[in-house]
Amino acid sequence: MPSLDALFEAAKAIQDKAYAPYSRFKVGAAIATPDGRVFTGCNVENAAYPVGSCAEAGAISAMVAAGESRITQIVVMGEGEALVTPCGGCRQRIREFAAPDTPIHIAGPEGIRKSFTLDELLPFSFGPDNLAAR
Repeated sequence: MPSLDALFEAAKAIQDKAYAPYSRFKVGAAIATPDGRVFTGCNVENAAYPVGSCAEAGAISAMVAAGESRITQIVVMGEGEALVTPCGGCRQRIREFAAPDTPIHIAGPEGIRKSFTLDELLPFSFGPDNLAAR
């Protein structure tokens, strides 16, 4: 299992590669899987604003493309002083592959600022288990 420091460094490295010419707000994400693999993603903006993609979505896509399907922890790194937590859409994307107690660490350039569980960020969520109960 990768250390939290290793996930932090992976998120920091990918954040620098973000394509954010409009907002100039770069975000990086690093996720770990049960077998210890790390997948990263960065935000990619587009002149047609709604078609950009979030860092978390990119990392999840890379994970799925590699044949993985479970997230054990995540680091999301943003700029500025405020906590940069996953947007609502990314919280739901994370929910598809993570358990309610999965740690989501929010970081800035200086380190981890705050940690949450998925359930804290997306309480009473709808996920794959809801469909299995039908």
